[in-house]
Amino acid sequence: MFRSKKPGSITWRRDSRGQAQVEFTLTIVFVLLLIFAIFELIMLVYTFNVVADSAKEGVRYAIVHGKNNTSPSGPSCTTNCTDINNVVQAYARLSFHDTSSMVVTTDYTGGGVNGTDALGKPLTCNDAPCAVRVTVSFPFKPLLGLGWPTVTVNAAAEGRIVY
Repeated sequence: MFRSKKPGSITWRRDSRGQAQVEFTLTIVFVLLLIFAIFELIMLVYTFNVVADSAKEGVRYAIVHGKNNTSPSGPSCTTNCTDINNVVQAYARLSFHDTSSMVVTTDYTGGGVNGTDALGKPLTCNDAPCAVRVTVSFPFKPLLGLGWPTVTVNAAAEGRIVY
């Protein structure tokens, strides 16, 4: 005799065994992928903040260590020079980032004030009120991988040399 498979019948219930497990598996895969993607996005924003703050720290160091400072920095410094690159990388290392692939470039010619001062005296690159720009580039590698591409995070900061 032929039995119909209507909802509520015993045969229909037996045939739908395992449906909840399959739906749960498909749903949890999607939910976990979404959670990992949100986590990676948060880490990317955090890395950008670290890179931007590192560039600001490099500019801060450059503008207070001009030519008239006791320990000057810059391209025309002759004794006791400290590299801005080391300052930027040391600041980024405090946030547990691997700074070995970080690229720091310092430009002492930006801003349009470089050349001569108000009295016509030629300015060297690290004299006040010359401008300095620090650009930091850092390749962000996703923590979990999952086939996501590596993104290069760039940040820059500018300031005028004070001393």
